[in-house]
Amino acid sequence: MWSPPASPTATGPVRRFGQIIKLKPEHVAKYKEMHVAVWPDVLDQITDSNIRDYSIFHDADSGILFASFKYIGTDFEADMRRMRENPYVREWWKLTDSLQESLVPGAKSSEDGEPAWWKNLEEVFYTH
Repeated sequence: MWSPPASPTATGPVRRFGQIIKLKPEHVAKYKEMHVAVWPDVLDQITDSNIRDYSIFHDADSGILFASFKYIGTDFEADMRRMRENPYVREWWKLTDSLQESLVPGAKSSEDGEPAWWKNLEEVFYTH
């Protein structure tokens, strides 16, 4: 199976992630409004958890949100655990989760972590 090439950084090889989730149609405006002013504590935790180049895209026809980010750390599970432990992030997730429908069978919330709330996608092509 093909795997993406590692790109060296100060902390570790770059791993790219793609994820999807469904945005409830009645909450599109609220979701966009919230993301114009993401809480500083949430943004700081994202950075502290070695996530870079984080983007979320919305497809209005299907209601799908597509997230893309790079992970530059060396222990993804530990960084995600630290993110889940942050009370500001947990509160942010409670608000945003209520606007979304997970595409992962059995998913309960972002805070729960297993199974993941956002559906992870397999990278099948990359070029730079």
